[in-house]
This record gives sequence, structure tokens and C-alpha cells, in this order.
Amino acid sequence: MTTADINFYFDPICPFAWMTSKWIRIVQAQRDYTVDWRFISLRQINAHLDYDSHFPPEYEAQHTAGLRLLRVASAAREKHGREAIGPLYAAFGARILETAPDEGRAPGWQGTPELAADALAEAGLPTSLVSFLDDTSRDAEIQAESDEALSLTGKDVGTPIVHFEPPDGVAFFGPVISRLPDEAQAAELWDHVVGLARFPGFAELKRSLRERPQLPSFGVTTQQAGQVEDWHAGSRRLKK
Repeated sequence: MTTADINFYFDPICPFAWMTSKWIRIVQAQRDYTVDWRFISLRQINAHLDYDSHFPPEYEAQHTAGLRLLRVASAAREKHGREAIGPLYAAFGARILETAPDEGRAPGWQGTPELAADALAEAGLPTSLVSFLDDTSRDAEIQAESDEALSLTGKDVGTPIVHFEPPDGVAFFGPVISRLPDEAQAAELWDHVVGLARFPGFAELKRSLRERPQLPSFGVTTQQAGQVEDWHAGSRRLKK
């Protein structure tokens, strides 16, 4: 198993995981910092829920698309090594979350063969790996990694999950950010997070109100503050 400064558990369709990953990549560029990019499937961890009563209408198709892409990533990791996942996740995110909203797209567009093939090509991986989108034999491995992530934090969380200084360090849901720090802020802000993580009695610092992230997929520019919404357990669930 690879030893890294952090293990980062992501689902490719999660906007807040994507924002945090962008922040981490800035820190990586400034410091000798290693990340092991790992899997957590929102579709699998929410399998016990009734999507119609708990989530907005598009969520089931989005979460299923994320699982489809994780199957491709699982195959890429097996065949091309763990170092393939960082570039592949970046390529997924660029296509899913760094593009303007388009209401004409069918639900689940994030998990199409065309998108996966383009991302694989950008990451320098064989486009033939799109054949694993529907390979359910990959689901057990993804479920095991999702369970691993939740075993580190407890179950009332979402994505991302970050395991600091594994294997002995602590893991948390988040940090969740809606705005990306600039290069001057990134490492300093990260140091504050690591300082909290290193204190053995620290458990949680949380609010459920979030701005929509400054991402093209949400139509929010870096000059805007996104609409504030109330999220529950890492998801924009429907309130009863």
C-alpha cells in the first residue's frame, strides 16, 4: 500500500470534493506533499435510502454516473498503478464540474462513454477502459474502499473524506469549501486544518449552510458568492 501524506476519498461527481481537491493540488505544487487518491461511492453509501423521498430528482442518475466512472478508475488503477488516478480524477472534474450548466443534457450525462473516453485520453490512459463503465464486478472493491473511508469517520458524512498522515492519523469529512484559496492563502489555510487534525481531541467543526461552489457547473464565477443552501450529511437532501 502506498504511503502518502493524506489519503483523499472522492466521488468524481461531487462538487465539494472537487473544490477541496483543487485546493490540495495547489498545496502539492508548493510543498513536497503526497496524496493517494481513493474511492468513495455516493451511490453505494446511500444505497439504503429512497432517492425519491430524500434527494432532488437528478441525484440518483448523478450518483450512478459517479459509480460508473469509479469502475473505470478502479480498472485504471489495477492496470496502470495508483499514480494514474490523480490525473484521471482531474480529467473527470474538468469535464463534469468546470463546464457551464446545460439543461439539455440527459440525467447521468457525467457517466457516458464519450465523457469517460475523453478524460482517459487526457490522462494518458487507454480509451478502451470505457468498457468498465458497466462492469459491476468492480463494485465490491469500490464498496470496500467506501466502507474503509466511513470506518475512519463514522457514517453521518459525505465526500470528500480526508485521512491525514495515515495510517495512524485521524480522518474527517471535508474540509468543505465553496471558494478556492489563492496560492498565497492555500498552504497557510491548509496548515490550520492540519493543526486541528493533529490535536487528538478534535472531533468536528461543522455548519450545514453552504454557498454553491465557485464552479462553472453551478454558474458561479470567482467574483461571485454562490447562493446559500442548507445541506444535510454532505448532500442537498429534500427536507421533510
